[in-house]
Amino acid sequence: MNPLKEFVYRLRGEYTTERLVSMGMHVGKDFKRLKGVILDPSHCWLIDIGDRVTMAPGVHILCHDASTKTALGYTKIGRVTIGNNVFIGASSVVLPGVTIGDDVIIGVNSTVTHDIPAGMVAAGCPARVLCTTEAYLEKECARMAHAPCYGEEYTLRRDVSMEKREQMKSELSGRIGYID
Repeated sequence: MNPLKEFVYRLRGEYTTERLVSMGMHVGKDFKRLKGVILDPSHCWLIDIGDRVTMAPGVHILCHDASTKTALGYTKIGRVTIGNNVFIGASSVVLPGVTIGDDVIIGVNSTVTHDIPAGMVAAGCPARVLCTTEAYLEKECARMAHAPCYGEEYTLRRDVSMEKREQMKSELSGRIGYID
């Protein structure tokens, strides 16, 4: 475990993925955890994450819900299981007891309160199934055929020039594009 990374996370009041795994959380291959993702540290051993999962910024995975603590003296807890090839959009929350199947896309700012079957796109508060992942990707593929597409040279990681930024801004006026 990288001591500097661990220190920075602790300063922010967060835990590294490696630390959570050492505490009992299961994570598959190619897990991408972007900035601000909170994986319930108080019950992390109840989290099971499959292969090729991406959690966008600000996602919260909760295995406990203290809404019952004052009235009942107990906090609800439950496992959270996330399948393979799953994308969870920015600022989404997954609540205790939820299973997300394989090949699922969860839309931005969704609250997942119940299981999402494999091969589906779900969004909303509470999240509901909108369509199959296959139908969504077919629609986006067709849309992509007539939209501006950009390579990695249009990203900050490749130090995109001001000229390319202005070009992109102009080309995306009133429309969607795609970037590698």
